[in-house]
Parts: sequence; C-alpha cells; structure tokens
Amino acid sequence: MEASYDPEQNPPLHAPLLDRSSPRTGRFAAVFACLFSLISLLALIINQTQQPFEKVQPRGVAEGVSAKSNPSLLNQVPFNWTNAMFSWQRSAYHFQPQKNWMNDPNGPLYHKGWYHLFYQYNPYSAIWGNITWGHAVSRDLIHWLYLPLALVPDHWYDIKGVWTGSATILPDAQIIMLYTGETNESVQVQNLAYPANLSDPLLLHWLKYPGNPVMVPPPGIKPDDFRDPTTTWLGPEGTWRLTMGSKFNTTIGISLVYHTTNFRDYELLDGVLHAVPGTGMWECVDFYPVAINGSVALDTSSFGPGIKHVLKASLDNTKVDHYAIGTYAPKTDKWTPDNPEEDVGIGLKVDYGRYYASKTFFDQHKQRRVLWGWINETDTETADLKKGWASLQTIPRTVLYDNKTGTNLLQWPVEEVESLRLNSTMFKEVLVEPGSVVPLDIGTTTQLDILAEFEIEPLISSTTNEIGNCGDGAVDRSTYGPFGLLVIADASLSELTPIYFRPLNASGGTLKTYFCTDETRSSKASDVFKQVYGGKVPVLDDENYNMRVLVDHSIVESFAQGGRTVISSRIYPTEAIYGAARLFLFNNATGVNVRATLKIWELNSAFIRPFPFERDSV
Repeated sequence: MEASYDPEQNPPLHAPLLDRSSPRTGRFAAVFACLFSLISLLALIINQTQQPFEKVQPRGVAEGVSAKSNPSLLNQVPFNWTNAMFSWQRSAYHFQPQKNWMNDPNGPLYHKGWYHLFYQYNPYSAIWGNITWGHAVSRDLIHWLYLPLALVPDHWYDIKGVWTGSATILPDAQIIMLYTGETNESVQVQNLAYPANLSDPLLLHWLKYPGNPVMVPPPGIKPDDFRDPTTTWLGPEGTWRLTMGSKFNTTIGISLVYHTTNFRDYELLDGVLHAVPGTGMWECVDFYPVAINGSVALDTSSFGPGIKHVLKASLDNTKVDHYAIGTYAPKTDKWTPDNPEEDVGIGLKVDYGRYYASKTFFDQHKQRRVLWGWINETDTETADLKKGWASLQTIPRTVLYDNKTGTNLLQWPVEEVESLRLNSTMFKEVLVEPGSVVPLDIGTTTQLDILAEFEIEPLISSTTNEIGNCGDGAVDRSTYGPFGLLVIADASLSELTPIYFRPLNASGGTLKTYFCTDETRSSKASDVFKQVYGGKVPVLDDENYNMRVLVDHSIVESFAQGGRTVISSRIYPTEAIYGAARLFLFNNATGVNVRATLKIWELNSAFIRPFPFERDSV
C-alpha cells in the first residue's frame, strides 16, 4: 500500500530545537545557569575531601586487545533505565546473540547452501571476556540460526582467548581457518583449525591443528602486537600469502606478509606490505581486490589489469576502520596507495560512526564481496549487565569500486534485506522551508528502510563564517544545510537523531558536502556516549542528494550517495520508543528550500533463533 504526503494533515513545524537561539533554551537558560553554579560549588567542596579518582582502563586493553568498554562512562551516575526501555533497544533484524557479549566478526564464508558467521563471544556475561567463537548460519544473510560454539579456549596456545581470524576456501573446497590465540603466557600466536567433516553443511565440529601455533611473534614485534590474520590469497607462482596487523616503534602501523605452501609452515617476508607512520597498532587488517569497472566483485586471489586492491586496518588508537585504494605488486608483495594524502589511517573511513573490526569475504554463491562490521554499545557496562546482552553486527554490505569518482568504495546493504519489507509509503516533492520540520505520518517508525532524495532551491539569504565538516551538529546553520531526516524522534522533538547533508561553499563556487549524524539529543540519559559523526561525501554535478537509512531500534545505518559515505549510530532514547517514535524531515539551512521525495518501508523482524535440530531442514 502506498500513500502520498498531505500538507494539510501534516503541517510543517518551526524547528526551535535545531537553532541555537531556541526560545525554549532561552527560557531555561537562567535557571540552568544557577543550578549549574550550585552543583559545581557542591562538587568542588566534595572533591576537596576525596582522594583523586583512579583512572579506569578500558576492558580488554590489559589483555593486549582493543578497548571493549567506555571508560569515560564507567563512573557516570546511572540513568533510571526500565525493562521496557531495555527491551526496546534490542534490534529486530540485525544479528546479535541470544544473550551476552559479542565483538569482532570472524571467518565468514559460504558452504553447501549456508552462510556461516563466526564471532567473538563471551558465553558467560554481557561484558568482554572468556572469548570464544560463536557460530550462526543463514540461507540469506538475514534470517540467522544460532549453532553451538565453534572454537573454545582449551589449549595452551589459545587458553586466554580465541581471537579474530579468517577463512580461506581452497580450490579443492577445503576450508582453512587461521585465528589468533593468546597463550598461557599472554603471547599472541596464530593457529590453524579446519572442519572435522566437510560434508556437513553446518560445519558443526572443528579440529585444531596438533602443531599449533603455526606463527609466533617475529623478532622486533612485541608479544601483544601480533594478531588477526587475513584470508589468504594465491600468488602468481602458486604460493599462498596472508597479511596481519602490527606496529613498529610504537607509532608506525604495519601489515606483515607471510608465505605458505601447506598452511602449516610460514615464511615471514622481509619488509611489509605497507606501513603508515603515526597510525599506531593495526588490527583486523583486510586486503582484497576490486574491479575498476565497478560492476563485479572479485575472488581474493584476483590480480592483474583492471584491478585495484583495498587495504583496510582497524586502528587500535582511535577505534576507527580506515581504508585506502591502491596498487598491489604480487612479485614484491608491496602495496602503494593511489593517493598518499589519504593513506590507510589518515584518509577514508569504512564507516564514519560507531563501527570497528570489519571483515569481508568473497561470496562465491552470488559473486559478490560482503562486508561485516561490529557495532558496540555506547551505554555503560552496568546497563549491559542489566540487559543481559551487548553489541551487534551491521547488516551485511556489498562492496564495489566507485568508478564514477575513482576514489571511493560503494557499500550497500545486501539485497536480501529487502525481503523484510512490508507496507510502503511514498512522499513526492515535499517542500521543507528553512528552519522547519515536517512530520511524516507512516505509523510505526522503529524498523524502517528509507530511500530519500533531496533537491535544493537556492534563496537569497546566506550565512558567513560557516563551520566546516559536520560542525557541532544539526544546530550549526549554513547557507545550504543541514537538511535531512529526524529518526527515532518523539512528537515534541525532545529526543531526536538528525541524519543530514551539509553542503559548504568551496573554492571556485563549488560545494563540498558532508554527510552527518548528530546523536547529541538522541537520548535524555546522561550515561550514554553521544557524538556528532560524519565525513565528506562526493556529490557529482548530475546527482541529487540521496540517502538510504536502515532503522532498527537502537541502531541506525545511513548510506549517502549510493554508499560512498556510511555512518552507523547507536541511540538509546528514553521517550521516543515503541509507539512514541516518529519520523520527520527537517531543513536548518538559511539559504535554500529543500524538496524531498521518499519511499519508506516498514520492515519485518528477522526472527533470529536457535537452529531447530529436531527438524530435518529449515
């Protein structure tokens, strides 16, 4: 069923909450200032009588892995969360375990009709620790079924954690799994595992190679700076290669390269695949080819004319995934970025929001490269323990080279997510004037797939001293932006999450556009980390501004210009939940009208559940 926008039933609102000069803000400013002064005075008196606060280390760091908690929130006064709020936060169609903690995606692959996802998992708690490999399967990358644990820490070489790894499917269909283990002496080593029975479509049982570990930290590499082997690729002379992350001299991020012919014995090459000063420890390195025609995905072992290679690293210092596109020389095993000014760690991000430890695999079933990414919580561990779960995975995304710009990847939700679409609503050329908010009456708004296109109509007015990038959020007004959507908002706009474009004047009369998400007013809770996320997005002369937004309760994934720039957000509203959640258009630009055309689908749940072993098939 489709409906059209009716301006009489959905009149535009003025947007005082999107303006620094909000009357509401002014009305309470004096009272707030007095209260703040009083609280500050009391805090000063109390602090003078207490010992200095001990700095809390993020969970996981002491074990030599990426931070798995929010130390800035560990000492916050907890918000009065209710069970209803916690229940609403759980996603309906993103993958997450039934309970407890999850982090990095591991070894994704396709085998005998099933997609397999392995993931870092704590079987005992909703906070990081006791890391094993959880396991789930799906026919379509959306409807998942939980399986028993795949790998557990039960040998001296992985007793302190079965950490991140990757799968390689050999030409004879054998499956090789390489993963990082932490030994009984806290050394990171690389181990080999393989299915006990390749004829089993579910790959329920895994064997660990008796000769593990197959790789140990080489000279010059610290014992806790050696982790996360990639999928291997076959070189021109028939030797398999892999790369993994490390660092040199504390600040230089590097990717080591190993050769093997049998997956039991490995030779470390002199030099590195690539290194970038100032980027620190590289984790979860990914390395894969892309076709420059942008139309097809490639097997990991592809190389030659018409092919570039993507090098991606998760930066331990910043908890951000960066990538760059460049040229790989298989004879020397060196990679060179196309643009050194946007090298790995200093340029493009895989995702500009809350996102980390991503991993791709080549889906030989549909001839596509599929990207997974881990989204952690931005509330407190106390809240996670009360919920009984923490973290989720993004919707799997296809990855292609953007041959229109020649500088970007294109990420897009896998087509199977469209199987969840239910009723749709169409809005055509809705006028959104400067400083206004337009409600979109579509009913339930907590599980949505939104396609939106915006045209701007320049007016006379303009602003000066425009703040670059995303500024301080949607309140920073400029001539051409911000404009976009308000998702998971309540009717009074006391809680809202703007997703928006922000074009800014650039040299030569052109516009430089940023795509942003503003979480600063997404929740009234004080114990939630809230931030403005975003980055630049190319908008070509023949293109309108367009975005796709997947809303799934506490996670929002936003894709601009066909997936050139992507932002994942975690939001925890206290009022804009269940039937109170609303959707709006907004325009906080000063110099343009905006006309928006949208198609919005309500999405079904994926009903992720345990595998029904009592049945013969699913």
